[in-house]
Amino acid sequence: MAHSYDYPRPAVTVDCVVFGLGKTDQLQVLLIQRQLPPFVGQWALPGGFVRPDEALEQAARRELGEETGVKGVFLEQLQAYGQPQRDPRGHTITVAFYALVNLWDYQVKAATDAKQACWWAIGRQPNLAFDHGKIMQDAIAALRTSIRHRPIGFELLPQKFTLSQLQRLYEIVLDRPFDKRNFRKKLLKLDILIDLDEKETNVAHRAAQLYKFDDVKYKQLAKTGFNFDL
Repeated sequence: MAHSYDYPRPAVTVDCVVFGLGKTDQLQVLLIQRQLPPFVGQWALPGGFVRPDEALEQAARRELGEETGVKGVFLEQLQAYGQPQRDPRGHTITVAFYALVNLWDYQVKAATDAKQACWWAIGRQPNLAFDHGKIMQDAIAALRTSIRHRPIGFELLPQKFTLSQLQRLYEIVLDRPFDKRNFRKKLLKLDILIDLDEKETNVAHRAAQLYKFDDVKYKQLAKTGFNFDL
């Protein structure tokens, strides 16, 4: 026999703040243009309602895949948002996640209730539906904190990268320049990189050494953390 609740229950949704970094040298966010009410035609974070048989992360991954075609990415829970008036359809609590992808690997494609899906440079994105602007800003703050203590930023890079690309990643995310020598000294001290016997190709400047991260040490540091205070 099903249990009867004495109190009304709000709806539950998930929303995903997907950050990407590509050849544009800018941190970008993946947005969808809504095809259904409310806020028809406005841009928003990909997401949707949680099904009765779904865990939160499962729902987030499903919605992200359905609306944008992005699958199998780094995904971490951010926080919950539950202001009663945040959704004109009724009291809806959303649990936000943030994801990190490199734009070399993912081609987005709008589907289900999304009219369009595309990347927008942070700071140049349109006004967002619901409270998604607030959620996006919270996710940026969380990313800037996490990247100093965990190697999650590597998710924004191609599989093989140069030290200059890695430094530029930190500069873009943290919005500040770093001394090249000091950055490399602290980075190499983490002992997380594998020096490949390869160099860049098809570049106008002197070809730089390529690296990749050590999977075992990456997973270990992702759990234990570190202090990358620059």
